[in-house]
Amino acid sequence: MPSTSSNFTSQSKTLESSKHFTALPVIDISGLRSDDFRERDRVAAELAEAATNVGFFYISGHGIPLDLSDRLIQCARAYFAQPLAEKMRCYIGNSKNHSGYVPEGEEHFYGSTNQPDLKETYDVNNDLTDMSLYRPMLGPGQWPDDQGFKDDVSAYYRAGVDLGKDLFRGFALALGLDEHYFDAYLRNPPNQLRLIHYPYSPQAQDREGIGAHTDYECFTLLLPTADGLEVLNGAGKWVDAPVKSGCLIVNVGDMMEILSNGRFKATTHRVRKVSEERYSFPLFCTCDYDTLIQPAVAAQGDQQPTVYSGVRCGDHLYAQTIQTFRYLQKRLEKGEVSLPDASLGLSSFGRQRGHQHGRQLDRKANGVGANGAMKGVLR
Repeated sequence: MPSTSSNFTSQSKTLESSKHFTALPVIDISGLRSDDFRERDRVAAELAEAATNVGFFYISGHGIPLDLSDRLIQCARAYFAQPLAEKMRCYIGNSKNHSGYVPEGEEHFYGSTNQPDLKETYDVNNDLTDMSLYRPMLGPGQWPDDQGFKDDVSAYYRAGVDLGKDLFRGFALALGLDEHYFDAYLRNPPNQLRLIHYPYSPQAQDREGIGAHTDYECFTLLLPTADGLEVLNGAGKWVDAPVKSGCLIVNVGDMMEILSNGRFKATTHRVRKVSEERYSFPLFCTCDYDTLIQPAVAAQGDQQPTVYSGVRCGDHLYAQTIQTFRYLQKRLEKGEVSLPDASLGLSSFGRQRGHQHGRQLDRKANGVGANGAMKGVLR
């Protein structure tokens, strides 16, 4: 993608001060599918305002049929109700491209002494069978021996990816680009769907430094079944994002922050309390693995420019994942995998960035090889 900058400097205080929101906006995006360009452009203007001032918003008119969502939720309930030994047959550590069951305690920030999140997940990737496209986060998925599970989860995945393409066109217009700007970078992206189960626990609360995070990709489409999501505003206050009937939640991720040259901010969020059993289904939408993510637009108006280094889409996703999952950290320690070159640390974007933003990992201290590539995989 075209680049307008090459290094990283401090962000605009003016831009940050506009983020003191107290609620998430609701946008009817059905107009993005209108034949009338003026209608598509109108919705894009709403996307621009929400992405600039909040970084999180609800969408109605998204077009995903209710029965697809219901079947996805039913699949998750049935799968997670199984004994642990049965779920572990599809343990994510058995996969070669990061798909499968993630037990409680598997996710853990690299080098952290904090406790893990109280959740279990099943991670679904693009499930490509063309091995010429194989990457650490891209390839054949790992599935349980339940064809109904695969069929229903895959159907929702495909519908979510189609919705993501609509939003990519909307974001392009929101940035003043041709609405098909992203089309060439969406052929085989490493989009990931997570089926997340938060077990009931009246005392449950995310631990400091674990729950709060930004998402790595361009944006996320979230279907939750219960309240619990909180979003951090520019004043450092947590804002509730309750479930709204018929709506999905969208949030800006790291890569869209780069693409927008800081106009759209990757917003920190967490699931702080789970007062009831909760299921959550984020679909992380991004560009093709080898896409070089760089600013696609110039700094806006009198905005003090935030200058971003380009990141390779799949490399950034893979580096963040290595730092979060225990099975990959063990492989890293054994020298079986390596962090990609110029890997950024966790929380390198959004409102938590501060002193962490732009921080590259101390590769020598972490025992990372000089080439920064997973042998035989990264190119």
